Amino acid sequence: MMKKENMKINHDDLILDTIDRFLRRDVEPHVMKLEREDIWPEEIVGKMSDLGLFGAIIEEKYGGLGLSCLTYAKIVERVSKTWMSLSGIFNSHLIMASAVQRFGTADQKKKWLPKFASGEVRGGLALTEPSCGTDLQAIRTRAVRTGNDYTINGTKMWISNGIHGHCFAVLVKTDINAKPRHRGMSLFIVEKGESFKSTRKLEKLGYKGIDSAELFFENCRVPPENLIGGIEGNGFKQVMGGLELGRINVAARGVGVSQAALDEAVKYSQQRETFGKPICQHQAIQLMLADMATRTEAARLLVHRAAEAFDNKERCDMEAGMAKLFATEAAISSSIESMRVHGGYGYSKEFPVERLYRDAPLLTIGEGTNELQKIIIARQLVERNPI
Repeated sequence: MMKKENMKINHDDLILDTIDRFLRRDVEPHVMKLEREDIWPEEIVGKMSDLGLFGAIIEEKYGGLGLSCLTYAKIVERVSKTWMSLSGIFNSHLIMASAVQRFGTADQKKKWLPKFASGEVRGGLALTEPSCGTDLQAIRTRAVRTGNDYTINGTKMWISNGIHGHCFAVLVKTDINAKPRHRGMSLFIVEKGESFKSTRKLEKLGYKGIDSAELFFENCRVPPENLIGGIEGNGFKQVMGGLELGRINVAARGVGVSQAALDEAVKYSQQRETFGKPICQHQAIQLMLADMATRTEAARLLVHRAAEAFDNKERCDMEAGMAKLFATEAAISSSIESMRVHGGYGYSKEFPVERLYRDAPLLTIGEGTNELQKIIIARQLVERNPI
């Protein structure tokens, strides 16, 4: 038993070391240019595919790496510390893959998971619409059974990988009269084609490089075998199951951004001098560095706790919500404080701090707003501690 555990530890450490080398060699030298020009990193994406990142949590029998959520979270932290946008490229894809792996039929798993794992077919999750985001039960995209197929009509917004993705797990209404509303929702795997296409790339404050797009469905015909699980009405439950993983991912991104901001502040504070000594020797700077370091480590521990609960198949919506809430707020606080440590240089594009400052706010919105996380946490506290 001990030998098997040691082999697992060594295997995970080897993967993390490989990721670290990849980031130093193939990503760090190019981030500033790619981010500044908002260029989709095609060559880097190809190398991520070679590393198996698009199959990170897909079971080995389907060609994936079969990693634990904890190891996956550590990968996301490392990637986000270097360039947060890259983590979004494979995370959205893996939430789609996870929906098939957890809820799909045997035939769906056999057809899609090997293609997802290899990166041959990449995509993401299509939930948000122009008139709804957090309230997913208010979506208007519909799928109507017409003959042997379903016909989908509607629009999705802010979809990660929307331009370069090949297919998406699309949440639709199959029964607009269902009570409660979530019982009328279903999840389909939909491939791009003439009746389903990206209509425009959406410009953003930060999170550059990864494409966020509007998707348009006009009489898009989808075969019934693409209905995940094969039964209508389970889409909302399937999406919520995937969002636990997504929130752990976003929390891990928050840790990565916070760590990057801390590292930049510590380095700069030893280089910059005022009043005849490095600014790291001034108490005001020391207080900020101490807060940033403590906040980052606390966020990391919350992420690991949520990931371990996920791996143990425990209910972890509260744990994922707590990690997401704390870690993403840590990213915002650390990026601002790191900018203040840098002074005027932190506000320039010469240093990476301004990118961290622009990237961090997205994390408090994506995969459910932080306000929603507080509601989830409070409700779970009451449910788990009845009197």
